[in-house]
Amino acid sequence: MKSFSGSKSLIAILIGLFILAAAGCSAEKSQADPEKEEKDKKVSMIFSFKSPNMDPHTGFTPIRAGVTETLLKLDENSKIEGWLAEKWETEDNVNWTFTIRDEVKFQDGKKLDAAAVKASLERSAAVNESLGDSLKIKSMEADGQTLSISTTEPYPALPSELVNPYTSIVNTEAEKEMGEEEFNNAPVGTGPFKVKTFISNQEVQVEKFSGYWAGEPKVSEAVIKFNEDANVRSLAFQSKEADVVYNIPAEGIEPIEKDKELKVESVPGLRAHFILYNQQSPKVSDVKVREALDLLLDRKSAAEDIMLGHGIPANGPFNSTLPFGIKDEVKAVDVDKAKELLAEAGYKENGQGKMEKDGQPLKLELITYKARPELPLIAQLLQSDAAKAGIDIEIKNVENADTHLAENKDWDLATYSNNTSPRGDGSYFLNTAFTETGALNAGKISIPELNELIKELNTTTDLDKRTQLTRDAAGIINKEFAHSYAVYPNILVGVNKRVQNFNPTAEEYYILTHTMDVK
Repeated sequence: MKSFSGSKSLIAILIGLFILAAAGCSAEKSQADPEKEEKDKKVSMIFSFKSPNMDPHTGFTPIRAGVTETLLKLDENSKIEGWLAEKWETEDNVNWTFTIRDEVKFQDGKKLDAAAVKASLERSAAVNESLGDSLKIKSMEADGQTLSISTTEPYPALPSELVNPYTSIVNTEAEKEMGEEEFNNAPVGTGPFKVKTFISNQEVQVEKFSGYWAGEPKVSEAVIKFNEDANVRSLAFQSKEADVVYNIPAEGIEPIEKDKELKVESVPGLRAHFILYNQQSPKVSDVKVREALDLLLDRKSAAEDIMLGHGIPANGPFNSTLPFGIKDEVKAVDVDKAKELLAEAGYKENGQGKMEKDGQPLKLELITYKARPELPLIAQLLQSDAAKAGIDIEIKNVENADTHLAENKDWDLATYSNNTSPRGDGSYFLNTAFTETGALNAGKISIPELNELIKELNTTTDLDKRTQLTRDAAGIINKEFAHSYAVYPNILVGVNKRVQNFNPTAEEYYILTHTMDVK
């Protein structure tokens, strides 16, 4: 018995030692795990537009992915604030001085100074011709952290234009070392994330840049996939394949909301969905035909039945809730009035109820695309109501609307979507969508009265005067039916609740940031 008792004591001691050792290992593991988790914080996203490359001077993906930054940015209230530039000033709206932050480094370790900013802006203007026109830069001089810019004319909108993601600052010296193709797929910027891998039109993977000037990013890696199919995006979010998904279809919200781990943010935006008319088309170059089509666009149904209340009917280019938005009444569908206008344009209703002129029926080709899921539905809505007025609309879905509209002249109209006041006022949209050299003027719109007003707006500094000029411009656009505005949509973003410190914003620029975190 004595021997057995001694054995039990030995066993007890051994068990005790094992428990202590296990507890020690467990404590060690619990201490190590948070560190491991900190290193392995990953987030996955899906954007609705493909990206053929990562050149920040021709696409928005680099700034949205946190790879690049601009001199100035918009705050949560769409007011301009400093970003890579600490401050800026001018006395005459021609000669500008920008003070570049002193503590910023590119992702390859090179210091950001005024010379690097100058070289980057020169590259952006060379790569993106329309940007060069909108910046109106006559000359630039760099001295340490001070960048001096002179414009070709008094240009109070310059700070607003420097918010444009196409003005993202990159290290052009790195491009010379890497070569143009490699650099376009992995640009060296100043943002909190640097490109790890990129597959054209499929995905980009980024990893944190620990030397980021505003503080080390919380997330270690992110993968951003590109998918233009709204249903695929929605299903990927529901199955938790992605943490953040942009442009969720409105009809997909209900099943998502049943999952306690998921939510959909519906954010009032600065965007308008509209019908773009091709002024090169003889069928819609007649203002009477455009006015008739305008009366066949059911704006109320677009907001209520297509957007399911996540948007409001449109009455012009700028959201009516903005200071420079016009207060005109939203037009209702009027088939009879549309027929009258077509008659004034020389069309007659034939025996089959179709409108025709010189024996030719009025048949129009409407271009649309799936990246914004509501646009094909708006196309179908217009097609249905146009048929009541004797107009045949043939809908053509294309993969890349911008390329198709630019390379073809035989289309008549298109569903389109633009952020019409991305910089806090309307000058950007007016310059890019309605002037001769505007990058968004796919329909080749040219309205002399509007052109003169835009020129005046570009040189006006008084805020109240700018607001009135912008309203006047909207009035001309509506009078000439240059576009037909359907709805001001909310931005619908699926967010897994494991994602922290992320709030989708109206301008749609700043998505992956150094403050975003995941549980």
